[in-house]
Amino acid sequence: MSVALRAESSVSLPSASGLFRGDRRYSGRVERDPGYFGPESVSWQVHREVTVLFGGARAVLMQAAHPLVIAGARQTGFYERNPWKRLQRTLILTYTITFGTKSEARAAAAKINEVHARIKGVDPVTGKAYDALDPQLLLYVHSCLVDSALLFERLTVGRLDEPGRQRFHEEQMLAAEMVGIPRSVIPPTVAALRAHLADVEERGDLLVTEAARRVADLFFHPPAEAEWRLVLRGVSRLAFGTLPRGLREQYGVRTGPVKQAAMRATFAATRAARPLLPPRFRFIAPYQEWRGRRNGGDDEDDVARARKRAGLRADRS
Repeated sequence: MSVALRAESSVSLPSASGLFRGDRRYSGRVERDPGYFGPESVSWQVHREVTVLFGGARAVLMQAAHPLVIAGARQTGFYERNPWKRLQRTLILTYTITFGTKSEARAAAAKINEVHARIKGVDPVTGKAYDALDPQLLLYVHSCLVDSALLFERLTVGRLDEPGRQRFHEEQMLAAEMVGIPRSVIPPTVAALRAHLADVEERGDLLVTEAARRVADLFFHPPAEAEWRLVLRGVSRLAFGTLPRGLREQYGVRTGPVKQAAMRATFAATRAARPLLPPRFRFIAPYQEWRGRRNGGDDEDDVARARKRAGLRADRS
């Protein structure tokens, strides 16, 4: 969220052009360009899961707690003009980088970068200058997303081992570069990424302001137009419960032994029930779109139309 939602290893990540080997054929049809990641990537395995998407609420709360990040969101009028639809639009752009074609991913990144280029000023709370193109602010936003995705994958899916988590981090470096984060500033390992987040908090850079509390209120009290409104209330409890302790306290959330036990039971039940759910409840819409195309469905589905509404009219190739 923020100014927009967003994130070298000893194992080098192949260039985008080297990740795939041309079109794939399904049911006698030629599958369109699978983008910079594709069905066999760890990024698709992680980001396709609805329960991992729920971890995005945690990332948003972490991002909102950075005064210079939330100052950029305020500048865009995020809260005054239908904030939920604006959040949905940001998610469309973000997930298009993962699931879209290469041209769609580039168009989404360009949209994000175009917005960032206009966002700069002085935060009225801290008196510090902010710039949405600042690599360190972008890195913090990106790190929150990667850390939250990996945490919720572990708690609700549990398929990745340590090499898999590292691979996800390395793949997401490419997404980070597309939105203006130099690879040289990205921590090389998952452990280093988590240490970076802890360091930001320990330096005292985080502060839950009134603007951050307004973000939190979007999850506690979703507007009437929000999809899965009832689910989001439960998701917000998991999001707050998994925040670093210092941030939980700043948000005024208390999680005693009983609440912690209830949260552990919820995660365990979710992880056990997930494999039994039909795909339309397990997987997010962009991944379902790909499944539909693979099985001979119509290319022009709800996801494609949503991308167009978000201003993404890139070619399919």
